[in-house]
Amino acid sequence: MRVIAGSAGGRQLKTPAGDAVRPTADHVKEALFNTLQFDIEGRRVLDLFAGTGQLGIESLSRGAREAVFTDQSRSSLALVEENLRRCGLKGRVLRTDALSYLSRGEKFDIIFVDPPYDAGLYEPVLQRINAVDNLNEGGIIICETRAGTELPDLQPPYRLLRRRRYGSVELTYYGRSSE
Repeated sequence: MRVIAGSAGGRQLKTPAGDAVRPTADHVKEALFNTLQFDIEGRRVLDLFAGTGQLGIESLSRGAREAVFTDQSRSSLALVEENLRRCGLKGRVLRTDALSYLSRGEKFDIIFVDPPYDAGLYEPVLQRINAVDNLNEGGIIICETRAGTELPDLQPPYRLLRRRRYGSVELTYYGRSSE
């Protein structure tokens, strides 16, 4: 696993042994960042369920102003911190559960939602983001799921933008428009 582009492009990221963390495959990450290429610079990014931190790190490498990484696992957060050091980047790394963190009401331009597939967290997390309104106007939420996973509809000003399938993985994009 590597950083694809930007200031840390080509740097290898450390991954955990075993299957406790499921990093986003490089071809899926590349497709994802191709769709976001003009939406990253100067933006504030939240990498929920950070795992290795690769999505937030890729964002920082491509010019994001700030990235916040959250996870409940101490070993995952240690991995995020090590990967940030390897890339010469800085981010805010927090040990917390996603729903509690979202309830704080911080606003972001891009939110990555990639929990363990079978943890039942997609719906409550998306509903919390919608209810608390954690996304800035024009912001984007990207959910990585197993292909065919049903995700909830969100209430305005949030709306489904698109879905893209990459083999067994699907990316679902939501946006926040002006009210």
